[in-house]
Amino acid sequence: MQRVILFDGECNFCDANVQFIIKRDPYAHFHFASLQGETGTKFTNKYGIPEDVDSLVLIEKNKAFTKSDAALRIAKKLDGLWHLLFIFILVPRPIRDGVYNYIAKNRYKWFGKKELACSLPSPDVRKRFL
Repeated sequence: MQRVILFDGECNFCDANVQFIIKRDPYAHFHFASLQGETGTKFTNKYGIPEDVDSLVLIEKNKAFTKSDAALRIAKKLDGLWHLLFIFILVPRPIRDGVYNYIAKNRYKWFGKKELACSLPSPDVRKRFL
């Protein structure tokens, strides 16, 4: 089953997260699409995700997960000890999402936006982008 991560393609922090996930996902559980791209728009329309979503979005089992739910479900599939972070799913969602929202609100200020030019990934990684 294909899992798709929708991310803010203009955000340096989001791009760093995608690179982090790729390095720790040797079995290619995840595919990626920018929220601003055509594929991202198709997914947001299909799953009723608001245009102004300020979150990473995980599409898994025909359901969209956002904010801390998405982040923890992604961590659960990563190599190494990252899957242990899934225990934080026990923390009430308002608390988890409060932390997530604080980081999301400040990500451009802390990490900036992408410039027009970006590096080209290897062919193996490129085919994981939708």
